[in-house]
Amino acid sequence: MSAEHNYDHERELWDAYAESTRETVTTAEAAFRWTQYSDHGPGVELLGDPNSVLEIGCGTGRALAYLAQRGVKARGVDLSPVMVEQTTERWGPLGVEFVCGEIIEHLESDTTTYDAIYSMFGAAWFVAPARLFPLVAERLNPGGVFVFSQPPAIPGAYGPQGMYKGGFAGPAMFTYRYSYPPERWETFLSDAGLSGAHVRVQEAPEPGHIGTLIGRAERR
Repeated sequence: MSAEHNYDHERELWDAYAESTRETVTTAEAAFRWTQYSDHGPGVELLGDPNSVLEIGCGTGRALAYLAQRGVKARGVDLSPVMVEQTTERWGPLGVEFVCGEIIEHLESDTTTYDAIYSMFGAAWFVAPARLFPLVAERLNPGGVFVFSQPPAIPGAYGPQGMYKGGFAGPAMFTYRYSYPPERWETFLSDAGLSGAHVRVQEAPEPGHIGTLIGRAERR
C-alpha cells in the first residue's frame, strides 16, 4: 500500500487530534488566517471574491464559518469522522457543509466545482501534490483559485516524510506530509494545468521563527 493510501492509520491519528481539540471547536469563534500567527500575513483576499469554496482538510472549520458568515457557500472535507461530527454541530447552523472522506477519493467521485479551493495546514500538506493538484484543478470553475498554506520545508529535507503522533512510544499512529522548496511547488501547480503559480514563504512576525509557505494559482 502506498503512503498516500494508508487511510486507516491517518484516520486514527486525526480522530485523536479531533478529540484533543473538542473544547476548542465548541467554543472557538469563526476566524480566517493563512499563517500560524494571529493578525499576521495576508487574509481572505487571496481567494478573490468567491461565491463557493471548498476547504480540503478543514479541521476545526473556523475558516469556513468565517466565509459562511459573509454569504459564501462553504463546504469542507476532512478525513476524521470525529472532527466532522464536531464541526457540523458547531458550524452547521451557519450553513457550512462538512463531508467526511479522503480527499483524493472525494475529488474523484464528486464533480461539484467551486470558485475557490483552499488548504490551511490541511490536505495540500498531507497528500501527494502530483495526485492532488490535478484533481483540484478539475474542480475549479474557470477563473477559480487554489490557495494553500503550511510550514515551509526544512532545507534539504524534501519529498514525502513520515510523521508519528506523540513521539516514539505507544500506538503507531502516523501520517505523511510533503515538503518541497517554493519553486517545486510552483512546478506541481503548473503541471496540474493551473496558471500564474506563485509560492513564497511569509516570514514570521518574530525574526528567526518559523515562517509560512503560501501558494496560489488560478484556472483560466
